Amino acid sequence: MAIEHCMPRKAWHFPFLAEPGEVPALRRGVRAHLARWGLPDLIDAALICVSELVTNVIVHVGAGTPTTMAVSMNGTYLRIEVHDPDRGALPTLLAASSTSESGRGLALVMAVTDRWGVMPTDAGKTTWCEIATPLCREDAHLDGPQVHRAEALLTLYGGTAPGTGSSPQLGRAIAEEAAIALIADLLHWFRAHGQDPDTALDRAQLHFEAEVGAAG
Repeated sequence: MAIEHCMPRKAWHFPFLAEPGEVPALRRGVRAHLARWGLPDLIDAALICVSELVTNVIVHVGAGTPTTMAVSMNGTYLRIEVHDPDRGALPTLLAASSTSESGRGLALVMAVTDRWGVMPTDAGKTTWCEIATPLCREDAHLDGPQVHRAEALLTLYGGTAPGTGSSPQLGRAIAEEAAIALIADLLHWFRAHGQDPDTALDRAQLHFEAEVGAAG
């Protein structure tokens, strides 16, 4: 009995002015989204792309340029786009040496991504890159050992397969209710054995945050 897997990953658009001080906030936003999307292994490569694509706008288009970053899924690829209003300043991959102070940004992007490019648009241009993920489809999630164990318990606990409902949304709702009921029963178990349920929740939260922090 399998639980239906579905993790919607809604595209994120963030308008900003291309200034060096904006880069840390953009990196934090991308990091948070990838962690929420269950793609922590892509964070390092994605942050390199964020820094280099935004820096490219600052250097070659101009500081203070109205710019937009978009992060989305293109099939099973993570896609990062930077939109700016200048159609003329097209980025190119330069043969920069290891001692060059400039020209290495797109080389770094190319090194950590699977594909990249530049598209002229009615409003300017879009510089984009894509990173392959291990997903089987764009709304799937990656099953870690914790998820496997939890779903095995939920299947046994619920007695039915939550993913066999009339729609993925219904299956997910049933699975969530089964998970909440299981957590509540475990708290009763702690209380029956003379333990404080709140302490158990605090300990579980600490374990969870430590594992998420290690993954991110």
